[in-house]
Formats: sequence, structure tokens, C-alpha cells
Amino acid sequence: MMLKLGILFAVAVFLETASAASLGVVQTEGGMVEGETISLGLSRSMDIFKGIPFADIPGRFEKPKRHPGWGGVLKATQYRDECLQLNFFQNSYVGSEDCLYLNIWVPHGSSVSSGLPVMVWIYGGGFMIGGSMGPYYLDNYMYYGKEIADRGNVIVVTLGYRVGPMGFMSTGDSDLPGNYGLWDQQAAIAWVHRNIRSFGGDPDNITVFGESAGGVSVSFQTLTPHNKGIIRRAISQSGVALCPWALNRDPRRFAEEVARKVNCPTDNRMASCLKMTDPGTLTKFCLNYPPNYIHTNYCTISAPVIDGDFLPDDPSNLFHNAAEIDYIAGVNNMDGHMFTNFDVPSVNLDLVVTPTNDVRRLLAALTKEKGESGLNNAYSTYTSNWGSFPTWDTIKKTIVDIETDYIFLVPTQAALYLHADHATTGRTYSYLFSEPNLLGGPLLPYPSWMGADHADDLQYVFGKPFSSPLVYWPSHRRVSDYLISYWTNFAKTGDPNKGDSAVPATWPTFTRSGEKFLEINSDMNQNYIRQEMRLRYVHFWTSILPSLPTVTSE
Repeated sequence: MMLKLGILFAVAVFLETASAASLGVVQTEGGMVEGETISLGLSRSMDIFKGIPFADIPGRFEKPKRHPGWGGVLKATQYRDECLQLNFFQNSYVGSEDCLYLNIWVPHGSSVSSGLPVMVWIYGGGFMIGGSMGPYYLDNYMYYGKEIADRGNVIVVTLGYRVGPMGFMSTGDSDLPGNYGLWDQQAAIAWVHRNIRSFGGDPDNITVFGESAGGVSVSFQTLTPHNKGIIRRAISQSGVALCPWALNRDPRRFAEEVARKVNCPTDNRMASCLKMTDPGTLTKFCLNYPPNYIHTNYCTISAPVIDGDFLPDDPSNLFHNAAEIDYIAGVNNMDGHMFTNFDVPSVNLDLVVTPTNDVRRLLAALTKEKGESGLNNAYSTYTSNWGSFPTWDTIKKTIVDIETDYIFLVPTQAALYLHADHATTGRTYSYLFSEPNLLGGPLLPYPSWMGADHADDLQYVFGKPFSSPLVYWPSHRRVSDYLISYWTNFAKTGDPNKGDSAVPATWPTFTRSGEKFLEINSDMNQNYIRQEMRLRYVHFWTSILPSLPTVTSE
């Protein structure tokens, strides 16, 4: 009997595999590609393509060019190198200049898919590090698109783009205009638009989404005039174009500093000399910028610039270009915690108190242009609910709030206002992600009051609680399901509430008059629709502080 059951099971597995829908060899503009097909269970399968070139090997400090193509069938079954960047320990560099490749996940039912919505992921990493696969995490890469593609029935694409000095070095003029990494992203999105129909996707329904510097990149991709008619929807997680670290506003000064460091002249020969300098040497130059207060990107040369081309103006003046794009933007409720590890390390130490002087010192760094008046206004704003004897936890949470507000939350709210103000057909949605960090608790590295730290949302968006169930609790699977449902519904319809996936609460649009947002966590329900996210603090940073007289220059 057991033998018969075993044979029947083997036959069933064979038939399921043999009958799995597959695209087989796909014709693209560069040539034919073939990925691998995996089974997702009864009558469902997925094609996975790794390492498809979307552009040629880029010229140093040049825009990407179309790939010349290839003969035969390209076996797209291996990830390609990440772009040149600092290693994990930041004492050397890894990666390659040959790095402009993308990966695609295509789900199928009983027949090959067609007309699926497309979600294009842009990774974060401060414009300094990162890759299309992300870090290796729980027996696979973080940005493995299988769970989103399968559960949401969408095509997922992840892409590579140049980072660090090789992606963003600029002299502030036409010699080295900068933004090469943004052009790489745009080239990948345009490639998807031209080719995704062959993979079963809808080229007229592309959603770009990303986190941190990836969220900033998403924001830039909606604001540039070069993506008109290509992007239909966008999601920025913990990063928008208005973040204080999103732009290098003095590229010439930093380029000259680099030039002197690598023995290049700083006159009209500087650009040609930098182009001939070893790229690894330039990449390691980021080591000379240690983390400090306000974290306006500690490798300042690795940031986009207003170049008059990709970004023809200040981002705040470009929101008319996103008028027809549906847009979700939000933050994690303790996004700034990761950065307090550098600024105020005692925040995480139960036995070490954090004096109120740390709050004043942090606020002084963030308001230095406004002098004593700016500091006093900021301090009274952030300590108004302390009472006469604030606990140490209250003071520590205030420090995390300050960094979260300044680095992420306030600029995100400002971007949402601008998108809503300029929108014609585009809808606007705001969220706050508040699932507590997995490492928060009395016997764990972080305090028990920890909320969602920077990048905590990634594991849930990419479905890690489902692909690695033994590492997570049922509550984590709930919040992962909520995020994937909202995100993929939005990709399909432009409304996160409408699609094939049920959601726990109806998410209202964000308007300047209503200012409604959705708080997302594993215990959420209809009562988690909120209003006026930290309005007092948003008002301070966007209205009160700018109105004070400037006493010192940057």
C-alpha cells in the first residue's frame, strides 16, 4: 500500500511539473532569453528570469546606452554582480562596473499569464550600496520577488543601478553632470515598458516602488519629465525627493575635494582626470565621511543633483510631472532609530541614562541656521508633553522622534501635500507602519518600546514570514499579508482597497483638508484610520522654523 501511495504521489508531482505553464524562450529587443520555471502548487507555476541586461556596460560617468544585443538564447538563471560599492565592513569595495541587469518573476495559473500589472522595485542603501537582489537573508535574498508575485498575481522586476561616486559624482556642470544611477533606473523602467508584454505584463500598468534611497529614487522617477507616460503608479517607503539627504546641493565642492584626494587638478582638467582614476579608489573615498548628526548622507558625493536634465529644477517645483500618477508614500514610526545608534548610542542602553542635554545637542545641530531662537522653539515643541519629571524612556523616545521627523516623516508629509495639490487624475495615499521591531524587549538588543525601525518593512513587503515561517509568528504573517494585499491591489487598480486581495481596513485618500492616513500593523482594523500625522511637528519644521531669521549659513 505504501509503495502504491508513493508511486501515485510521484506521478502527481510529475504531472503537475510537466503541465506547469511556462513562457519558455522569450524574445526581447536584445535577443532571446530563457529563465527557469518553478511549481507553486496545483495549477500554478512561476517563471523566474535572473540577470537580463537592460543596458550596455556603462561608460564611466556617462548615461546608460541600449544593449547591443546577443546571439542565441541567453540563459537567465544567475544573478549578476551588483554595481561597484563599499563592502559590508566599509574597508574595501565589491561589485563591478558591468552591473546593469534586472530580474523578473512571472506567475501563471493553469495557462500562461498575459496583461499582468508590473511592479518594478528600486533598492535603497543611501545611494552608496545595494543590489537588485538585496542582502542574503533567511536562505534567500531579501528582494526575492516570488511571494509578492504569487500572492498578488503581479509581475515583479528588480533592477541594478550605479551607486556611490560611480553613480553620482558630479562637478555641477556638463563635464560630469551626475545622476548616472537615476538614469540607470530610468533606462530599466523604459526597458520594462518596451519589453514586458513578451513576459505577460501590461506595459501601460507599471508601478515603481522602493525603500529609503529607493523610495527617494521612486519619487525622482515620478518627478522627472523623462518618464512621462511610462509610470502609472508609485510607492515611496521611508524616502521622498524632499528628504534632507536626497540631494547634493554643492556638488562642485565635493568633487574638488575628491580630486585633491586622488591627485587630480581642480580646474577644467578635473573631469577627465577623475574619469581615468581607478574606480575602486573613488569608491573607497566615501570612507572619509564618518556618520554625524542629521545624517544628510554621510557620503555626500553619493547623492543626486539638480542637473537641469533629469532634474531640471528643485524637486518641490516638479510635482506637476506626477499629476497623473497614483502615489503612496509613508514611513515607519521609528525610522530614525537606526541613526540614533550613531548620534546618541545610549538610547538603546537600559543602564545608561540619556540626559536632556542630548536632546538639546541634537536639535541644535538640526536648527543651527536659526541659532538660539531655532533651538529654543524646537526644544519647547518636542518637550511640551514631558511634564516636570520625564522618564528616561520618554526622553529616549523623543530623540528617536526627532530623527524620524527630520530625516523621513516631515519631508514625506510635505511630498504628499505637493502631490495632492498638483494631482489631476492621480490619487494620493499616506501611511504609517508601526509593527514593533523583532529585537525589542527586556532581554533583547533594543528597548521594549521599540516600534518599526528603518527597513523593518522590507521583510514583510517581500513575504519573508511566508517563505521562512519558522522564524516568524502568525502576527507577522498577518502584517505581511496586509502589506502585500494593499501594495498589489494598488498596482492593479490605483486603489489599495480594490483588487483581488481582501484588506483589513478601507484606506482613504490623502487630501490637504482631510490629511487622513492608514496605520499599518498586525493588529490593525478600521479604527486604524488616522488623521493629521504628527501635525504639530510637521508644522514646526515646514512653517515655524523657516520663518525664523537665519543667523548662520550652511
